[in-house]
Amino acid sequence: MTDRPAEKDDEQRAKDEQRVKDEQRVHDDEPRVHVSGHRELPLVALRETVIFPEMIVPLQVGREKSVAALNAAVASNGPIALVTQRQAEREEIGDPSELYSVGTLAKIAQVVQLQDGTVRAIVQGQGRLRVVGFTQTSPYIIVQVEEVEDVTPEGIEVQALMRTVQAQIEQYVANGAPVPPEAAIAARNITEPGLLADMVAYSPDLSTEQRMELLETTDVVERLRIVSTFLGRQIEILELKGKIQSEVKSEMDKTQREYILREQLKAIQRELGEDDPQQAEINELREKVEAAGMPEDVKTRALKEVDRMSRIPSASPEVGVIRTYVDWLVALPWNVSTTDNLDIKIAGRILDEDHYGLEKIKERILEYLAVRSLAETLRSPILAFVGPPGVGKTSLGKSIARAMGRKFVRMSLGGIHDEAEIRGHRRTYIGALPGRIIQNVKTAGSNNPVFMLDEVDKIGMDFRGDPSSALLEVLDPEQNNTFQDNYLEVPFDLTKVLFITTANLLDPIPAALRDRMEVIQLPGYTETEKIGIGKRFLIPKQMKNHGLSEKTIAITDEAMVELVRSYTHEAGVRNLEREIANVMRKVARAVAEGRKRKTVVDVKKLEAYLGPQRFEYGELEAEDQIGSATGLVVTEVGGDVIAIEVTLMEGKEDFILTGQLGEVMRESARAGLSWIRAHAAQLGIKREVFEKNTLHIHVPAGGIPKDGPSAGITMATAMISAFTGIPVRKDMAMTGEITLRGRVLPIGGLKSKILAAHLSGARMVILPKKNEKDLRDIPDEIRKQIKLVTVDSMDQVLDAALRRKPTPLDTDSGKHAGGGKGSESETEPGARRVFPPPADQPPAMA
Repeated sequence: MTDRPAEKDDEQRAKDEQRVKDEQRVHDDEPRVHVSGHRELPLVALRETVIFPEMIVPLQVGREKSVAALNAAVASNGPIALVTQRQAEREEIGDPSELYSVGTLAKIAQVVQLQDGTVRAIVQGQGRLRVVGFTQTSPYIIVQVEEVEDVTPEGIEVQALMRTVQAQIEQYVANGAPVPPEAAIAARNITEPGLLADMVAYSPDLSTEQRMELLETTDVVERLRIVSTFLGRQIEILELKGKIQSEVKSEMDKTQREYILREQLKAIQRELGEDDPQQAEINELREKVEAAGMPEDVKTRALKEVDRMSRIPSASPEVGVIRTYVDWLVALPWNVSTTDNLDIKIAGRILDEDHYGLEKIKERILEYLAVRSLAETLRSPILAFVGPPGVGKTSLGKSIARAMGRKFVRMSLGGIHDEAEIRGHRRTYIGALPGRIIQNVKTAGSNNPVFMLDEVDKIGMDFRGDPSSALLEVLDPEQNNTFQDNYLEVPFDLTKVLFITTANLLDPIPAALRDRMEVIQLPGYTETEKIGIGKRFLIPKQMKNHGLSEKTIAITDEAMVELVRSYTHEAGVRNLEREIANVMRKVARAVAEGRKRKTVVDVKKLEAYLGPQRFEYGELEAEDQIGSATGLVVTEVGGDVIAIEVTLMEGKEDFILTGQLGEVMRESARAGLSWIRAHAAQLGIKREVFEKNTLHIHVPAGGIPKDGPSAGITMATAMISAFTGIPVRKDMAMTGEITLRGRVLPIGGLKSKILAAHLSGARMVILPKKNEKDLRDIPDEIRKQIKLVTVDSMDQVLDAALRRKPTPLDTDSGKHAGGGKGSESETEPGARRVFPPPADQPPAMA
């Protein structure tokens, strides 16, 4: 229970006329405070309440000490001290510091005991007092106080301040202050300046601290100044509040007026047989919905939104949201399709015009057109073109669209992290739009475009969602007939869309997404294909781009071969086009400087234009090597060759692998070493060689990670060469996985690897026998130039790779016929133990 003022009676407010002045005020030349003698009085501590002299206030007293102090004052028929405590939440007061120093001397007018044990008292302030100290704290507090009188100087300043405060009180009340209107009349009738200042303390806008400041200020002039400042600020606040309310009311009145006028205008237009602009817009939308050819459920949804729009005032923001949504529904090509070109011969000719080679992809597209001409309900396939950069995956999509007579749209998925990019945002978001699938279909203007999803292997994933999971529905022919965009919230049929995805690698694509696509590999171009593409497509294109013609430039066949072999090293033709453009720029400058004759670019001029050769074409090694073998790998940019080096060092038995090799590649090396140790006698290797030497395997280009099992037979061959001193053929490359039993298992990416071997000048390639079925993909021109040796065991690998067979150990005599640590006497004549330097552009994966 707290000691706070109860509700005040208006009748008790008229205390001005009943006050009896029994104290004498002292006036000197300078204002000062008059202090009478000390008195001891019972104390009631007040919470968040300040009582001023002449104020009649009802109090609700509940604390035991406060009730006892009140009863003691009543019993002695004396006054009581009312002092505000500094912290309202404290229940017990035990020290004067917990109270404000100045309080009010009050007379108890009435006391009523209530049923709950509390006391209701009516008190009247009589004057200010200052607490000097405590003389008793139990059963109630008795304090020693001294009475403090106001200091009121004479002069016109006091009169001016009084009139200012009286005028401010009237304005304060007139502006809607939370005080009774009678307060202004009472203020006009007050002649005492101190009483006028104390009257303002009645305002509820004052805080407890502000009231205490007024109570502690005995200088009446200073107190009037404080009150005047407070009233001035409150008047400004009330005027600003009134201005704001007036503006809001004016705006509301304006809106109401516009609504009434608009309704009247509608009534007039109905009488004249005219439609208002909003109604005309709604009728136009209805007509568009009817003509859009939507399915019935979508049409019903669109008309429902139009009806809802008609019932909303045109000034509402919701009208714009609905209008945008209906516009999207109307703009989609629900039943708009382009006519397919089903003439297979014409389509085949267009594909041949645009691209050189790529027979598998052309055959697949022509098969689709053939079936499409026979079956109207055929669902479009989901094709995935996988291959290194620069082989023409994206341009092939444009060519397919041209051959089929369809629209072409492309969407790059590289770096996309947000699932909403595919499905769109819900309409609850401000500025929401459909996903890019629906946006591109709208851009195409037909429901059966060729839709290319580029770089599907580079999709990201973070806290905003997984775009690859959102693509599962898009690329599934069993589900995409009811594809639902989050913005549209209605199904759209994507079965007629021919989706083509592109990727450099298959591994990063999630298995569930990969399972929905028909993968077509584009391993890269042969040398002949690159030369053909350069002559038929790249040279004419760059001549046109550089303003040249056949009259000003010609590139010889020998120069084209040299350009492909010595200045490019890639699976595609992107760098080849750059180098051709480089030559064109040199010739264009000469023509611009006044050259009249035709420039014929031969091998000599090619070197003058492009500088020295950048890549060596021909033999893999200058001579046969001991402890070094050439392997074949596949990287993001196609196939490549890699050298594997092995050396033996005296020391404790150890096995060192360097070159930033992956775990799978390390295991392949250990499997190869285990097979060698198990067959050491057959290979002519003494067992103490393993115990007294350290074996070090290194794959150059240590800054690039490498992994995969297909280098197994290459590492085993290099180790056997190092152990036996028998050199490995310099013109040979190999690929295959090895087992502990010495079996050779099949590998992937065979065509890319053989193309890399051909470009590197290899004359023989050793490959697993189980990969024979993949040899039909190898062009005949390459098969004629490279000897392809198929093997299924390490014995067959060694027969083909080493210059001679290892001589087995003579177990009867214990002599070693060849091997050991590879002394000079065991080294093949003409062979070297010098290992080749790292390749300029090593592969990233074996």
